[in-house]
Amino acid sequence: MPLPGYRSAPAEPQPAGIESRGAELVTGSADRSTAALQAVMFDMDGLLVDSEPLWFQAEGAVMARLGGSWLPADQHALVGGSMPSTVKYLLSKGTRPADPAAVANWLIDAMVDLIGSAPLPVLPGALELVMEVAAAGMPYALVTSSEPAVMEAVLAQLEVPFPVTVCAADVARAKPDPEGYLLAAAKLGADPRRCIAVEDSPNGVAAAEAAGYRTVAVPSVVPVPERPGRVVLATLAGISLAGLAALTGLGA
Repeated sequence: MPLPGYRSAPAEPQPAGIESRGAELVTGSADRSTAALQAVMFDMDGLLVDSEPLWFQAEGAVMARLGGSWLPADQHALVGGSMPSTVKYLLSKGTRPADPAAVANWLIDAMVDLIGSAPLPVLPGALELVMEVAAAGMPYALVTSSEPAVMEAVLAQLEVPFPVTVCAADVARAKPDPEGYLLAAAKLGADPRRCIAVEDSPNGVAAAEAAGYRTVAVPSVVPVPERPGRVVLATLAGISLAGLAALTGLGA
């Protein structure tokens, strides 16, 4: 069984997408402005739900078992990448040896327990946007680097089902590799160049842009730099399907 895959690895250079705009500029009608758009993909951790504080707790608990200390800077280094890289990082800071597969399982078990212990905070505008996309009949998917157990624990708390999901178990290479986004587009029969990815981390943005997507970044723990050809928003609150299409140049 392959090592679980969520988090870690520094962000790689990201190709350009569409000019950054502000949420206050979003207007329009969904049925008029999304004709060129074929699908919308959503990240999970830090984009749909505010799970990063739980990751910090889980990583800190694992590090305590490994005999080391855990700081916010350590968490920031691990946002949006793969579990193997996270495990390697944890072991490099610990003072006690441990089997990498066991460390990965400790982290997954801790996250599943934390997610199930209390309602998970949903980030502003996220579920409203997913529900609008679903109601419009627009194909959509969840693309996460989380392990199946973590993904399922989160989805069990959300009110909107995802007809297509891509998680760590579905790919050989985690974000920032584009494999997950290419797979999601293939599952939906969509052209990646006519898809939008909504992401929160530099690694996620890099993966989506490398797959050819138009990408909207809503940074959570780690900033996503603005650059020509990239949409960066402070929040999804007030963002509509029509707004996504207009911001990314995929409106009619």
